[in-house]
Amino acid sequence: MSETLTLRRPDDWHLHLRDKDMLKAVLPETARHFARAIIMPNLVPPVVRGDDALAYRDRILAALPDGMKFTPLMTLYLTEDTDPDDLAEAHTSGLIKAVKLYPAGATTNSASGVRDFDKVRPVLERMAEIGCPLCVHGEVVDADIDIFDREAVFIDRVLDPIRQAVPKLRVVMEHITTQNAADYVRSNQTGLAATITTHHLVINRNDILVGGIKPHYYCLPVAKREEHRLALRAAATSGDARFFLGTDSAPHTDPNKLSACGCAGCFTATNTMSILAEVFENEGALDKLEGFASLHGPAFYNLPANDESITLTKGGPFRYPEKLETPEGPVTIFDPGMDLHWRVA
Repeated sequence: MSETLTLRRPDDWHLHLRDKDMLKAVLPETARHFARAIIMPNLVPPVVRGDDALAYRDRILAALPDGMKFTPLMTLYLTEDTDPDDLAEAHTSGLIKAVKLYPAGATTNSASGVRDFDKVRPVLERMAEIGCPLCVHGEVVDADIDIFDREAVFIDRVLDPIRQAVPKLRVVMEHITTQNAADYVRSNQTGLAATITTHHLVINRNDILVGGIKPHYYCLPVAKREEHRLALRAAATSGDARFFLGTDSAPHTDPNKLSACGCAGCFTATNTMSILAEVFENEGALDKLEGFASLHGPAFYNLPANDESITLTKGGPFRYPEKLETPEGPVTIFDPGMDLHWRVA
């Protein structure tokens, strides 16, 4: 006899949809299960002004298959030349829900990001005034900092000084990967939250490197030691409303992932809900899954939870396709390395 689990329809608070043919191919994988998603603005060129966000939103909606219901929640890409008035107008109108901070050079398509954080102080102060959240890719890019330490150093060198200088700024630490970040969120009672990805709940750095390099597990921020993975699982399954789902699902074609300089990102949109149900069940916390996937994110963004629901059934193990075929080439679907017994009915 199969078991069932019914949840409010979830949202994804960190998603890459790309554009053009790739957008058309990957959008249904998210819209099948998720009602809304915070859309990353790191296109080429990036989404930096309200008009850019409006045009990108229209392209997303035009790519949505008939019969699917999905709301893209748009963001702007913060640069040292961001116009505070344009940003404020886009947020006040409801066009954008947040602004994304990429330290220049930190990850895919981040070359237009911030190098001198003092130059964006007026924009951050304006965002604090109007209640617009800042979504942060939390890594320093200094050459003398080990890649596994970038997140922890960012908290001390960049994030904490920003929050002290602009204390009313609401901040989402995106795709956290360390015990340090989880502890920092817990130590701050207001205005701070964090998203956690599906893949960082499943893999550690051994999974990337032991027995040969696994390019499809390579992401940024890179997965850390096992102690950090366990800390993320504890945070996600705790019921603490400051932690919620942001998949950071990031499609790259296999040739780009398998090249000499492989692209960073894991494509998890297809099987995220199955993986999360497995993880939360393993942690004895299935009753906390709805909060993490469906309730905590809307609460932080001052949005209502979705009225619709989804039902997962337990049976299997269920198998997902290894690849998503796109006009640009195959995209490998994240392999959690474990059997999946839950799927969305």
